Amino acid sequence: MSLMLVQHARVSAASMPELPESVPVEDYALYDLAVEDKFLTSRTKLVVIERMTVTHLQPDEPRLPTAAWFAEQDLFDNRLPQDLIRDFVAKTQQHSRLETRFGFGVRYRFVSGEGGPDAETALPAVPVAQRVQEERGVPDIIDRLAFSRVGYTVRGDQALLYVANPRPDGTGAGFLLWFIRRQKIWELYDTEVVWVSRPEQKGSFGRE
Repeated sequence: MSLMLVQHARVSAASMPELPESVPVEDYALYDLAVEDKFLTSRTKLVVIERMTVTHLQPDEPRLPTAAWFAEQDLFDNRLPQDLIRDFVAKTQQHSRLETRFGFGVRYRFVSGEGGPDAETALPAVPVAQRVQEERGVPDIIDRLAFSRVGYTVRGDQALLYVANPRPDGTGAGFLLWFIRRQKIWELYDTEVVWVSRPEQKGSFGRE
């Protein structure tokens, strides 16, 4: 009887889908910098974030990114180091799971695809007076942000990140952010628009 239970447990474990790996802790410093530099305003009260990292860099492009794709797009005038591109491409071949490690100082919550919000919501430590003020009005929301994994150079002095902002009304844009680390401090070096969709151009995506 015990042997049958063990065999059943092994079969059940084998049939369960493998959970995506979590995003490494070191990536969140780049996520925070991207949010703070490109999206946050003084009025932002909530940021909605896709729970899983993205593997496609264009809404109408089903294929995974490759080194050849980067060359075809002439991104950053082909100035990106090849080892940075290779690491970014390798890490965006499959989804990873984001955790509550963001530190950009604004309330955020996760969503998964087209479904409802995940139960997990992160609240930053804010003064009581600020919380009371927020309750009196409707908060401004960034809905939503989708991140890729972060690629790094072999030396760890440059990084590449993709961030998309697909909005509920069908508009939005996707960006590649190139970071450089100087004296152990990361800074945003350059930005490339990968795609953009405006109200009068819904369903049409492309670089400007």
